[in-house]
Amino acid sequence: MKLFAAAMLALASATAVAQADRFDKVVIKTTQLTPSLYMLEGEGGNIGVSAGDDGVFVIDDQFAPLTERILAAIKKISDKPVRFVLNTHWHFDHTGGNENLGKNGVVIVAQDNVYKRLAVKTPIEFFKADYGPTPRAGLPVMTFRDTITFHLNGEEATALHVPNAHTDGDTIIRFRSANVVHMGDTYFNGLYPFIDTGTNGSVKGVIAAVDRVLALTDDTSKIIPGHGPLSNKAELQAYREMLIKVNANVDALVKAKKTLAQVIAAKPTRDFDAKWGNGFLKPDQFVEIVYNSAVAGQKKK
Repeated sequence: MKLFAAAMLALASATAVAQADRFDKVVIKTTQLTPSLYMLEGEGGNIGVSAGDDGVFVIDDQFAPLTERILAAIKKISDKPVRFVLNTHWHFDHTGGNENLGKNGVVIVAQDNVYKRLAVKTPIEFFKADYGPTPRAGLPVMTFRDTITFHLNGEEATALHVPNAHTDGDTIIRFRSANVVHMGDTYFNGLYPFIDTGTNGSVKGVIAAVDRVLALTDDTSKIIPGHGPLSNKAELQAYREMLIKVNANVDALVKAKKTLAQVIAAKPTRDFDAKWGNGFLKPDQFVEIVYNSAVAGQKKK
């Protein structure tokens, strides 16, 4: 499956030429959600777009080699300029286009910790690889601690920081009138999620982020996940139930002083693998992430 795997392949790629070659066949798919809101899918994190008389507001921007194709897709939606891009977190499959957009005068906005991560060389410990620092043109020029609201295109779009979830800088964006929420990588629809415990992400934080969105949505809500197809409240609830049960299974084994190898051997995800285990992360890898999160949580107590 492509999705988040593309991000890790991009990090491992030896040259920019090789990266460009790999993106040659990527097509940007556009799905209209409301008269002014759209979801764009390509390679990397799903993109949200608000377009109207006030201009274009973009949520995440995938990889640098895709910028022109993303902008071309947006041009089919609106002839207005892109004014803002909001990064849901620091990972490069969501921020790779920042520099291209920043050089074109687009205002980049993100939670405070996203700036801190992008401004320096930051490791993704689980994959034993480093990323960055991002060139100055690709850094957010506006940051916020807890929340910021955009009043554009007849919509009130509120960005809410959800702490220590997928990373320590995650943002969910709620379009109140349209009843649409973009969750970034706090939600992987239909696959086990990658949680970056190396930059203070945690399973419990992801669950808390999901609970926050569940409280803001209803059965008619449209939910854009960081990866996977467009979703809804019922599917998000199923995702929550999987996270709760797997976390409880692993947590019990950690409290019993089981080693990582023993926890993996116990197959704590077995009841969910058929549905969730066919994506980028295989069951044993997801168990390792949940184990690392549980161990980190116990150390903080």
